[in-house]
Amino acid sequence: MGFYGTLKLIFIKMKRKLDHGPDGRPFPTGKKRCKGNSCPSSLAPFQATPTTFGELRLANGHSAQRRRVTSGPPPSGLQDWLHIFQAWSGPERLLAMDELIDRCETNQVKHMMQLIEPQFQRDFISLLPKELSLYVLSFLAPGDLLQAAQTCSYWRTLAEDNLLWREKCREEGVAGCVFGSRRRAKRGLASSPWKTTYIRHQRIETSWRTADTHTPQVLMGHDDHVITCLQVSGDLIVSGSDDNTLKVWSAVTGQCVRTLLGHTGGVWCSQMSVATVISGSTDRTLRVWNAESGECVHTLYGHTSTVRCMHLHGNRVVSGSRDTTLRVWDVVTGQCVHVLTGHVAAVRCVQYDGRRVVSGGYDYMVKIWDPETQTCLHTLEGHTNRVYSLQFDGVYVVSGSLDTSIRVWDVETGGCVHKLTGHQSLTSGMELRDNLLVSGNADSTVRVWDVRTGQCLHTLQGPNRHQSAVTCLQFCRGLVLSSSDDGTVKLWDLRTGAWVRDLVSLQSQGSGGVVWRIRASDTRLVCAAGSRNGTEETKLLLLDFEPEERGGDE
Repeated sequence: MGFYGTLKLIFIKMKRKLDHGPDGRPFPTGKKRCKGNSCPSSLAPFQATPTTFGELRLANGHSAQRRRVTSGPPPSGLQDWLHIFQAWSGPERLLAMDELIDRCETNQVKHMMQLIEPQFQRDFISLLPKELSLYVLSFLAPGDLLQAAQTCSYWRTLAEDNLLWREKCREEGVAGCVFGSRRRAKRGLASSPWKTTYIRHQRIETSWRTADTHTPQVLMGHDDHVITCLQVSGDLIVSGSDDNTLKVWSAVTGQCVRTLLGHTGGVWCSQMSVATVISGSTDRTLRVWNAESGECVHTLYGHTSTVRCMHLHGNRVVSGSRDTTLRVWDVVTGQCVHVLTGHVAAVRCVQYDGRRVVSGGYDYMVKIWDPETQTCLHTLEGHTNRVYSLQFDGVYVVSGSLDTSIRVWDVETGGCVHKLTGHQSLTSGMELRDNLLVSGNADSTVRVWDVRTGQCLHTLQGPNRHQSAVTCLQFCRGLVLSSSDDGTVKLWDLRTGAWVRDLVSLQSQGSGGVVWRIRASDTRLVCAAGSRNGTEETKLLLLDFEPEERGGDE
């Protein structure tokens, strides 16, 4: 056995003696051990160059002089004993050390530990090439990586690596790299942009979960009419109402900056991209607006009844009408480029991904279209009542119906993959992301499904469940927002299905107050609220979850 193997075994033997009392029994849990350096959890391998402990100390950069025990002159016969020890073989030395340690008192073992232990402590990260060090650190979870950065200056430098944090963000599903503020950079506090992104992501989610929501900003408008649609883009909020108008609000000031006038019937649906707003009305037209100037850029004529639904992708919007048709429009030119006919009753919902159009109607049918050829590729039959809601991710079509069921379809074959049952009434709204479907129902429950397996993962109910029909849903990070006829907006944990808290509770909840629509951005929640019996004024509620920038180290 070599020198290092011998020294390691002695070290382990001494550590075992310190971990136990003089009678061999382990110390009780929580009992304080000897002071001084703690024992390392593992012994790093050494290159077998030195042959004695003294040589090892010199190789590690320590002086040949070390602190000696000053209890008096050395015992007689010490040199003879050392010569005898050196003459023994390796196994004989081990046996002798074993017997010697067993006869030592604890403070004597402690002295040996304090002398030997530092020689086995190695910062293996700093000894590795930078590429290997970063590879090792890549196995740490983000929280552990933040802790590792506090070990020493070199570890901190490694833990600031931007590519490392980009990978951590990818693993956590965090997108959109942000850069630290100039104020922080001037104070010498700037860090990896991707690390800053991750920390900001965590702070925003914490803010959604815990920030004060008692004083939302109230945006009064639309008198006592119903707000039928709501859009958020950047710092602009656009609300549409059955009072024939749309209003553009500043999310920064809470002021109504302009009212979009032109429709002669109630506005029932809208879409928004940057500052372009498209609205559909009972007056049978669509209008394209510039939200910043208030200008009506185009009025789109063609439908012969109420425009009930629409979906915008790029520069094209697809509208569905009670006249049973769908129309594809170019929002830049204002031209109708395609007309899709085939439904035999009102078209209630539509989805468009730039390649395929999917529509659902009061004829109980779901149809998949190729808009360029104006042909219906599949008619999806199975529902036994009106189809009110759709989701489409390019692979699956998901339809919700008044027949209480939800059906998952394969977009290429048109086959029904799953029939999701459990709701007791109309599925009025759904959200689909990463194969997770969230459905809101008039039975007051929200359910989370895996569309690949058809399994219901969670039913969001319990003592904090909604007390009336769910009106709107939205994903928000790893959370789900739901609004209801009961006058509340609730926040749920998507992973566990647990209720987190109520973000909004109208004063008239339970007596007529309703939250009709919700829209959330990364740091804002906008709620359209009112009542059907005059107990609650029509208004928008604006909640801001932007975390305050902290000083000091991230």
